[in-house]
Amino acid sequence: MIKLNQHQRTLKIGALLASLLLSCSLQAAVLPDAQLKLKIPMAKAPTSRPMTVAYHPALMHYYVADGGLAPLGSEWEAPISKSQVHAFDAEGKYVNSANPGYDNRSIYYNANTANIETITYNISSAFGFAPNTGMYALEMSETGKIKDTSKEVIQFHKAFGDSFTMPSYDAENNRYFAKQTRSNIVRIVSIKEVEPIGEITLDIATAGAKTDDISDSFVAYTGSKGEELALLDLDHKAILLFDLSGKFIGRSALPDTIKLRAKNYYNGLGYANDMFFLYNENEGEFGTYHGYQVIK
Repeated sequence: MIKLNQHQRTLKIGALLASLLLSCSLQAAVLPDAQLKLKIPMAKAPTSRPMTVAYHPALMHYYVADGGLAPLGSEWEAPISKSQVHAFDAEGKYVNSANPGYDNRSIYYNANTANIETITYNISSAFGFAPNTGMYALEMSETGKIKDTSKEVIQFHKAFGDSFTMPSYDAENNRYFAKQTRSNIVRIVSIKEVEPIGEITLDIATAGAKTDDISDSFVAYTGSKGEELALLDLDHKAILLFDLSGKFIGRSALPDTIKLRAKNYYNGLGYANDMFFLYNENEGEFGTYHGYQVIK
């Protein structure tokens, strides 16, 4: 056994403390004030309502999905949603739009397939058997333009729960977080399992919020260890951060000047490229998505 003298022990303890301090400094932390990093002005009016945002890291393009129910079918027209998906470059400049034919609720990048995927309204109800309902991989050109074409991933999957849910995706663990409408309950879903594989109760009371204060159907998965889930507190203009046990970790305040509307309870939200996105209906001719950094 090697014995250390007092000087050596002091140096070793000092090195250990320095290592611990460095490790702590490298850990993520909730920013007390959300920092605006990007604006994406919409180039045309949403077909119904603006939903979520995705970012493709290889193509370096953002994709914004509209939502909206399909019209009733007739002998002349199939019941296909007219909702569009819009492509923007890395600076938020408009590229093009396409109509894949889905009532989009959630759009995200799947790092396991390198696809932009969409989850539609009613993926989890009996009506999930309707045409163009489920989960689909959207197609785009090599330059990042969105196309009208897509491929089916799955159809009906009841584990997602509420038909309005806007699930977020955890690529590392290949699972989804589906917030249930008008509640603080988040279902953990694997598409390989019929039932939810877990459930999280977000401690919004400790955050000073009530169910009516928070976004209705969307919670973001951030990928940041210890601050995995991010939720909009619309009434108090803040993004609330939680860990995977549902414990409240901290809040990141939004600018006092931003004007949020009732629609922000239900849509106009997203998390992509390490930013929480909010749809600001008052800015620009057709509204603008603001991308905020909320975790250091």
